[in-house]
Amino acid sequence: MKIDGVFSGGGVKAYAFVGALKRVEEHGLILERVAGTSAGAIVASLLAAEYTASDIQNMLDELDLQKLIDPPALTKVLPFTKWAFLYFQLGINKGNKLERWVYDKLARKDIYTFKDINSSYLKVVVSDISLGRLVVIPDDLERIYDINPETFPVAKAVRMSAGFPYFFIPKKLSSSKNKKSIIIDGGLLSNFPLWVFEDRDKKISRPILGMKLSESTLNNIAPRKINNALDMFHALFVTMKEAHDSRYISKSQKNNIIFIPIKNVGSINFDIREETKEQLIDTGYRSAKKFLEHWPR
Repeated sequence: MKIDGVFSGGGVKAYAFVGALKRVEEHGLILERVAGTSAGAIVASLLAAEYTASDIQNMLDELDLQKLIDPPALTKVLPFTKWAFLYFQLGINKGNKLERWVYDKLARKDIYTFKDINSSYLKVVVSDISLGRLVVIPDDLERIYDINPETFPVAKAVRMSAGFPYFFIPKKLSSSKNKKSIIIDGGLLSNFPLWVFEDRDKKISRPILGMKLSESTLNNIAPRKINNALDMFHALFVTMKEAHDSRYISKSQKNNIIFIPIKNVGSINFDIREETKEQLIDTGYRSAKKFLEHWPR
């Protein structure tokens, strides 16, 4: 059966998606269209390129996450300058290596721009903090920025969506009027865009299966302790990521979501151990297996 898939953000926790996707394939489900935010956008782009769960796992097995960390060269000579980059460039790492990694994987399937993907088969969510709005690529490119979506690089869109605030230097998007917008992690405004495949009448053309990296169900989120400014910033960011989606999901599609409970793994923990990666994959598989026993109804 053909379905559409939507993937949440979650950084390195996205290893769990591999296990869930394996079980989805075993269940005989075929992902027709895919969408995602941040790490979910990375996974969605690889699926749109027709990679299988095993293919993605092999890619991740070969990947040294530490090599995706690319601070400006000056910070290696003068470490204190990273704070200057954080202040003036709004981030510590360039994110070029992450974009190149995605580019190389998609290029193996002859995918470079959105013209190379079947129309509407991939949607990537980003946050435009200059305009203060949620943007879906490629759908909104022409309307908001007067950019031809067929010429827009898929890897660039994915890198934009995965631009975790302050960890990565934000990308900029220029309109035909030479106005530049600062684009950051799509999770800021919608970390789980389950709504993205609805039409104007809130109808769907095929079943939608969501995969959400979550320690708990939406109505049982543990209270956060806020003891200092850093705690408050983290709480603000998490709240912005969850509030919109939680309100939407609690009223509609929660029976179509695989919740993958993940604890004690940070989104940008790039020195994650191999043992932890395997545990994440196993958690994703078991969560999907349990869910699919009763889905679709």
